Amino acid sequence: MERVALISGASRGIGAAIARRLAATGWRLALGVRSPDTLTGDLAPSEVLTAHRYDALDRGAAARWIAEAIEAHGRIDALVNNAGIAPHVGLEDGDDEVLDELFDVNVKAPFRVIRAALPHLKASGQGRVINLASLSGKRVLGLNVGYQMSKHAVVALTHAVRRVGWPHGIRATALCPGYVDTDLIAGHTELPAGELIRPEDLARMVELLLTLPNSASIAELLVNGRYETTL
Repeated sequence: MERVALISGASRGIGAAIARRLAATGWRLALGVRSPDTLTGDLAPSEVLTAHRYDALDRGAAARWIAEAIEAHGRIDALVNNAGIAPHVGLEDGDDEVLDELFDVNVKAPFRVIRAALPHLKASGQGRVINLASLSGKRVLGLNVGYQMSKHAVVALTHAVRRVGWPHGIRATALCPGYVDTDLIAGHTELPAGELIRPEDLARMVELLLTLPNSASIAELLVNGRYETTL
């Protein structure tokens, strides 16, 4: 039976690259995006790819997405929590409303999706959860402490999934890249293009993580485009 993967934020950037890679390697997909109608071309809905309205700020969106995915595909074998934001909240600037939104989108939303998908991932026997964290979830380099706190929390969430899901065959990985060549980092780095990680390369890593056996699980995968003395 074909395996089914759910990917949030799959309309562009890293999420779109992951969706294309998995579709090309035989996965059925249920994509969670804010505007399903915008998915066209190779990501347009089909018999093996369904698009579902998913807004990370909507507390009920996770349960609806999971229910629709089960109705469409009958099972869930993998979940990729990719949707995220990176507004600036420093110790000396930024406000509570922005910090709340950071945690709502980057931490609480994937928590809700995992909770809703957990029974189906257990039923799979080889359930996989990949949370897009960041190197900012492993060290503090810049001044965006709000983002850094949220990504540290995503790493903790991943380890909680590993702890709870391990006896049921669920394996989880925190994928922690540095700067990736997407719209999210526009204006946030002066690194040359050659030092930016390509979304397609992260997609290759996700495919590997999803297909490793239960006996070869990777808890955290740190990905650099440049050398860092702290890592």
